[in-house]
Amino acid sequence: MRLKDLMPIQFSAGACLFVCLASAVSWAQNPAATSSDTSLSDAVKQLQSQIQQLQVAVQEIKQESERYRAETLELKRELESTRQGLDTVHQTATAAQQEPATEPGNIDNRVSKLEEEQQLLDSRVTEQYQTKIESASKYRVRLSGLLLFNLFSNTGNVDHMEVPGVVLPSTLSLTSGNTGGSFAASFRQSQLGLEVYGPTFAGAKTRGDFVADFFGEFPETVNGSAAGSLRLRTGTIHFDWERTSIVGGMDSIFFSPTYPTSFAALGNPALSYSGNLWSWMPQLRVEHRLTSSENSALTLSGGILDPLTGETPPNEWLRIPGAGESSRQPAYGTRLEWNHKIAGQLLTLGVGGYYSRQNWGFNRNVDGWAVNTDWNLPLGPLFGLSGKFYSGRAIGGLGAGVGRSIVFNSPSTCPASSPPLSCPQTAISALRSTGGWAQFKFKPTTTFEINTAAGQDGADAADIRAFSPGLTPGYFAANITRNRSEFVNFIYRPRSNLLFSTEFRTLRTFTIEGNSLRANQLNLIMGVFF
Repeated sequence: MRLKDLMPIQFSAGACLFVCLASAVSWAQNPAATSSDTSLSDAVKQLQSQIQQLQVAVQEIKQESERYRAETLELKRELESTRQGLDTVHQTATAAQQEPATEPGNIDNRVSKLEEEQQLLDSRVTEQYQTKIESASKYRVRLSGLLLFNLFSNTGNVDHMEVPGVVLPSTLSLTSGNTGGSFAASFRQSQLGLEVYGPTFAGAKTRGDFVADFFGEFPETVNGSAAGSLRLRTGTIHFDWERTSIVGGMDSIFFSPTYPTSFAALGNPALSYSGNLWSWMPQLRVEHRLTSSENSALTLSGGILDPLTGETPPNEWLRIPGAGESSRQPAYGTRLEWNHKIAGQLLTLGVGGYYSRQNWGFNRNVDGWAVNTDWNLPLGPLFGLSGKFYSGRAIGGLGAGVGRSIVFNSPSTCPASSPPLSCPQTAISALRSTGGWAQFKFKPTTTFEINTAAGQDGADAADIRAFSPGLTPGYFAANITRNRSEFVNFIYRPRSNLLFSTEFRTLRTFTIEGNSLRANQLNLIMGVFF
């Protein structure tokens, strides 16, 4: 209703008010009415009531008029918006008609592009919906993981059937009548991950992550060898400022973080005990990022670690301090890393150092240390070269020295029934080791890549001969001097969450007596990321 339609209504209301007032005046001048004061009082009250009603009606009419005015303005705005939209559609249609006729597929391409954009938008909305996991703290939580199935066949006798690291003599087989090979399948290398994003504290963004697999001990049940208990791999808490981070928890060794690419060996990283320094250690570190330019960055890291030495736990239920932990001081690590972008690819060069004090009892102290360097070099858009080199002593806890930190003898003065290290006369020496690995990557498409890698870890033969017959408290035999491994794999990921791969690996282990033991593994892999 427009304003000019409301004017008759307002005029009628005013006329009614005037008539009522005139009637009241004429009635008041009537001589007969003056004879009754009571009737006059009642008439005045009635007149006042009618005036109030008229005032209410006029107020309602004003409010309704204002509402109609607001609706009219809103309709005008909508009409203007619709008109602009029609103009845009008309201009688009005109431009489409004016396009050259030499491009008949132009409209189809546009339609296809719009469909792709719509699908991408739908997938992003679905992704945002799926990542909403409710937590007790109400902060954002992200669940991820990998379901991994491995089907493999081994030739030769190896230390671990699923993820072989060292070749063993057939006489060391746990089963009698060893055939020198095996065939099996595994789902135990599947992983579960959890990321938690917390509040801002002292200007730092807080977050935590957790990764576990099923590569733990076997349950004592029928066919328990095909199953595995949940095992902690990594779990960290981060405080991230703009250029500085503080990280604490269970993590890979930050001073040597580069690993080969393989989905056949996730329970233990590829080339373990064959030139690849690795471990998951409790640690606390500080990282400071120095940005020198838009495409280059320099990062300095330093921290302390649990000084693990590669010893197997002496008790299944009680945690007894190892030689490094008995020194009553942590291990120390540091790293300097330089990153540089080249044609959209990242070049990385790093150098690190490590030191730990070890007490093997009766004041038999050993200084363990390592220096290492690693690299990741893009060689054009299709190729890449990565690797690592290290040298040190008493670093069996990092996988060097074929998992051994020291060698020792067992003098005749020590009781044969007691462990050699429990005898004060037992002499020990830190085991020196040197090793490394290199990997060549060929990635012709975004969904397919080929990786070939080789690595070797070598213990110093002179250290082993000096303590002949050679005894070690490590996981492997004392007479091993070198361990070598090579592999080639093909990785195909038709979708971002779907994985197919095959890998062939060879292993060769050398002993102080000059013997050489060989083994091979063929691994077929399927995986789904989530």
